[in-house]
Amino acid sequence: MINQPPIQYKGADLEPERGPGLGCFRFQLVVLAILVILTPISAVAGWPEVVSAGLLFLVIGVLLVSGQTMIFLMRLIAADRRTRRRPLNSASRTVGELEDAASPSTAEADLSTASEGAAPEDPADGSGVRQ
Repeated sequence: MINQPPIQYKGADLEPERGPGLGCFRFQLVVLAILVILTPISAVAGWPEVVSAGLLFLVIGVLLVSGQTMIFLMRLIAADRRTRRRPLNSASRTVGELEDAASPSTAEADLSTASEGAAPEDPADGSGVRQ
């Protein structure tokens, strides 16, 4: 892989070691799944209302934390994939490879076609009125 400078996020280097890892995220999801199952059971089973309300607030808190962890992990993945590379098991070429393979004459033809549809220039007399 090409040596690249560290990825910048809010003016500082984005360091994967400083944030939560995948194991932490999996633990949060297991706790969230248990709480999501346990909260309605507590209401149906007639547990004290304080316990059911506490479980509900706990679900909301764990959901918030796991959502933030998910966003952090997705940013790391996106930052890691900011360069073009071929997918590991792909037989076809990527869009970027197709664009790179396009001949320069094709790009020039596209530019000339776009300029033909442009608005006409101002008249030479300087009146500034377009026709």
